[in-house]
Amino acid sequence: MIEKAPDATVRSRWAPAPDQLPGDLTELTGPTRGTVVLPLHLAWSGLRTFDLGDEKPLLGMYRIVLLNGRREDYTCYLDAAQLIAHWPILRKMLGRGVRTAWEDRFAQCVVRE
Repeated sequence: MIEKAPDATVRSRWAPAPDQLPGDLTELTGPTRGTVVLPLHLAWSGLRTFDLGDEKPLLGMYRIVLLNGRREDYTCYLDAAQLIAHWPILRKMLGRGVRTAWEDRFAQCVVRE
């Protein structure tokens, strides 16, 4: 039987490492309109071009970046106001590890029902 320390934090292997998350949501200064083409290291299979004026592609792009990105991707492609506005829907599109990492770090991402 393996025991863990009582105050040890268990982190999902699918969650971003804490040092990969931005220190503050104000660092997220990505585009808010127009068309974005994600690089292959983020979107390696399928759709890479997203029209940010349409909610469905915007949500798809944010999901890809949140799931596959690193700090520099978050700051380049995500916008804080868009992330907060769409978080109630986005959080349902993410795995528990990613969702929890962002909600634990940023109070603005916690959905109160």
